[in-house]
This record gives sequence, C-alpha cells and structure tokens, in this order.
Amino acid sequence: MSTSVYPAPPAGPESRLTEPHVLDNAAWAALTGPQAHLAERHGRAARFPTDVSPFTALADPTDARAWDDLALLVGPGALTPVTAVRTVPDGWEIEQSGEGVQMVATALRDAPAPEAVRLGLADVPEILELIALTRPGPFLPRTVELGTYLGLREDGRLIALAGERLRPPGWTEISAVCTHPDHRGRGLATRLVRAVARGIRERGDTPFLHAAASNTNAIRLYESIGFTLRHRTRFLLVRAPGGPVEPLGHDGQERAELREEKA
Repeated sequence: MSTSVYPAPPAGPESRLTEPHVLDNAAWAALTGPQAHLAERHGRAARFPTDVSPFTALADPTDARAWDDLALLVGPGALTPVTAVRTVPDGWEIEQSGEGVQMVATALRDAPAPEAVRLGLADVPEILELIALTRPGPFLPRTVELGTYLGLREDGRLIALAGERLRPPGWTEISAVCTHPDHRGRGLATRLVRAVARGIRERGDTPFLHAAASNTNAIRLYESIGFTLRHRTRFLLVRAPGGPVEPLGHDGQERAELREEKA
C-alpha cells in the first residue's frame, strides 16, 4: 500500500507516482537495478563501494536473513548507514538516528543552465572543499561516478553544485545541492536543480530528493520550486554484531549521512 501523502498527480512523466513502492527502498532498488554495476552484494544485502557512497541496503529490512547477509558484507563491528529501516535485530546496535523527508518533483519546471559545467574526477578535490564547507551530505572520491554532477564557477572558483545520486528504476535522486556561503541568495542552487532535473527527465526518469526533516529552509525551497512531500524517512547508523568496536564517526562519513541537505 502506498504511503503517499500528496494528491494524485496529473498525467505525464510524474504519473509514475502511482508506483511509489520503488522509493520505499530506493537504495536497494538502485543497487539491484540501474546502478547494479557499482554494487557489492552478498545475498539479500548490497552496498556501494566505500569510496563511492556509504549507502547499504537490505532487500527486506524485516528479514533477519538480510541482516545476516549485511553483517557478512560489512564485517564484524562495522558501522554502516541504512535507510528504509525502523528497527534492528538482536546483536545490532543503533548508534545514531535522524529523521528525514522524501520529496518528488510534481510541478518542477526544469531548465538548462548553459553556464554550468559538468564535473568529473579531476574536479573532486575542489568539490570536496565545497562539500566540507557547506556539509550537504556525504561525498566521497568516486561519488561523481553515480551520475551527472553540475557546477557553477565564478572567477574560476567552484561556488555551487548539484548532481545525481540514487537511481532506482524510473527515478533519479538529486543530491549534493550546495552553494558557497558567500554566494547564497542568488538562486544558484535552484538553477542547478532545474538543470539536473532537465537531464533526468530527458532520459525518462522522474526527479526526487531527500532532506533532513529539521532543515525547514531547504524543504520550503524545494516546495516552492515544485517538489512535494512523499513520505517521512528515518536514517540509521548501525553497528554490526561482533568484532572490535570501530570508533563512531571515524572518518566523518557515517555522521555526514545524517546531516542536512543545504541549498
């Protein structure tokens, strides 16, 4: 049954909202679908390479066998962020939790941004500097391999960024939306979101995104440009059973998974 909280959409590309179940477990759908070429998988559990994304996923979060497979995949005592999960089985520990929202593009006007540049591996050091300054969420050395990332430069300096992350069938997540603090208030993030959405729709997908529930400014912005709340989500940072205790937030990426998306 759908958990949708938005009204029925009009006919057109957004009509895929009649099948929101794909987004209920978006990471698993992506890792076993369009992004399967990046997946590391053991049975009913999968993850991206650890230098691409911290996401791990379970085929069925209520299936104890899937959790056993995840434990083997990540290793004893490892910390890993999971989504689409409300509780964990015995032996697992919840180290952190965060509430979020999932929003879908129901009335977003996409548009090209001719001044935007496509970013690649050569741009990663500069991207990581902007990510560290703005903290929109986790970004790793190979995250750019997940999809198209666009940036805006001024005087040669990267000042705004947006791109694609999860790609469950028929959908693409817009992520890493951020603007340098010195350049906010100019609509740069909105321009990039519209441009990324244009590319997503050109290949027949529908844009969606996630934001921390506490980030009301970003949520209001996304609503103002045509995103609608689909449902509320929960992000967990969990520790696998057994093995030595891995320090919490040892590389900052697990904590980053629970941070706010900032526009």
